[in-house]
Amino acid sequence: MKDAEQNGTGKLKVRIRLDIKGQSRPGRFLFGGKPMVKVAEEAREQQVAVFRNVPIQGVHIDDIDMSIDVYTVRDDVRNSEVAYAPVILSITAENIEDLLRFIAREDFRKIEVIEPGGVVLNRHEMERLLFKFHEEMKSQMEHLEKKYNLR
Repeated sequence: MKDAEQNGTGKLKVRIRLDIKGQSRPGRFLFGGKPMVKVAEEAREQQVAVFRNVPIQGVHIDDIDMSIDVYTVRDDVRNSEVAYAPVILSITAENIEDLLRFIAREDFRKIEVIEPGGVVLNRHEMERLLFKFHEEMKSQMEHLEKKYNLR
């Protein structure tokens, strides 16, 4: 990461968009379930609380924007409507590897690099980045397997 080091900061500034998923659950007995939009908003609020309160090594969350409206789409796999509540995180990270935990998430949608303007990686840095990406993807797959009881 030569460009960032030449600027003296050695840090990356990015904006990451995550779309937090919310699915309505059927009600119990006579009581109705929550609307899927409300479920998505609550899931977003819970996730934002985690981002605010749980420190992540190498990452500083500068700003959290929850102003984008919740939207719904049709899920062809489950044959139902699904609501997504977007959140935009403005992040300062010490290196690229620290951003992988956000990029490997199921709800990741977009990343915008603000600083630096360019990055040059040597062979060892590229190998380390790709290995870290592999580890993060493996971790996410294990999480999904546990979540959906595929193991």
